[in-house]
Amino acid sequence: MVQQQILPGTWQIDAAHSEVGFSVRHMMVSRVRGRFEKFDATLTVPEDPAQSSVRATIDASSINTNQEQRDEHVRSADFFDAADHPEFTFVSTGIRQDGEDLVVTGDLTIKGNTRPVELAMEFNGATVDPYGMQRAGFHAETEISRKAFGVDIETPMESGGVVVGDKIKIEIDAEFTRQDG
Repeated sequence: MVQQQILPGTWQIDAAHSEVGFSVRHMMVSRVRGRFEKFDATLTVPEDPAQSSVRATIDASSINTNQEQRDEHVRSADFFDAADHPEFTFVSTGIRQDGEDLVVTGDLTIKGNTRPVELAMEFNGATVDPYGMQRAGFHAETEISRKAFGVDIETPMESGGVVVGDKIKIEIDAEFTRQDG
């Protein structure tokens, strides 16, 4: 049975049942989609769930767009500079209701640049799995400017526009397990 409340406690992301994905315009005519293979997150839920917080990290070198040559280029100093900036971090600063939806605000750091972001979040519910583990699921989305985070490579096209768009859509599906219950 899915519950509409999440119990207080410390919740750890279950990476095997979660995904951090993105999409970006390519050549101004299509979108390239990808995901990160390595990430971690901890959700802390107090008695008042509106006071919850989340801390997350993403291994910058774990990018996977299903094209290794492109992934290697994105790991390079032209884009992520993963050798010098091995992880992205997100630390929430608040949660607020926006109609039927929730908005999680926080500070996102990419390539040493920290900017505030807002994630539109949907709580999918909580349940107890067949092994007695308490689980909770969430979906979150946002859009960021890659240039605002220092990922500012520009490759203009002869016909106008750029090879890689500025706006990055981020989509997260996260399943957490309760650690202290």
